[in-house]
Amino acid sequence: MNTQGFPVLIARVLLALMFLLAGFSKFAGLDGTAGYIASKGLPMPQLLAFGTAALEVGGALLLIVGWKARWAALALAAFTLLASVIFHNYWALPAEQQMMQQLMFMKNLAVVGGLLAVFAFGAGSISLDQRRAAA
Repeated sequence: MNTQGFPVLIARVLLALMFLLAGFSKFAGLDGTAGYIASKGLPMPQLLAFGTAALEVGGALLLIVGWKARWAALALAAFTLLASVIFHNYWALPAEQQMMQQLMFMKNLAVVGGLLAVFAFGAGSISLDQRRAAA
C-alpha cells in the first residue's frame, strides 16, 4: 500500500492554498496591489500586479491537480523568495517593525522549502503528472 500519496496531495494543497487565496485577493484589488508594488519602487506596477495574481492562481491550481507540479513549484518558490526580499526586508526597517516582517520572511522561507521539495521529488502518486507518466 502506498502511504505517500495522500500526505503528498495534502501537502501540495496546503502549499497551494496560500497562493490561491492571495492571487484571488490581488485580482479583486489590482489597484491596491499595484499601489503597494509602486510603493517599493518597482516598475510597471499594474502589469506586475496582474502577473503576480496570475502566477499565484495558475501556479496554485497546477500544484493542486499535480500537473507540471515541479515547474509550478519552482516558479512559485522563485517568486516567493524574490517577494520576500523585496516586501519583507526586515533588516532595513526600524526595530519596532522588524519582528512581524522577520516572521513573514521566515514563514516564506519555509514555504520555499516545501515548494523546493515538490520540485525535487515531484507531485506524488495522486497527481496528473503521475497519471501521464503511467500512461
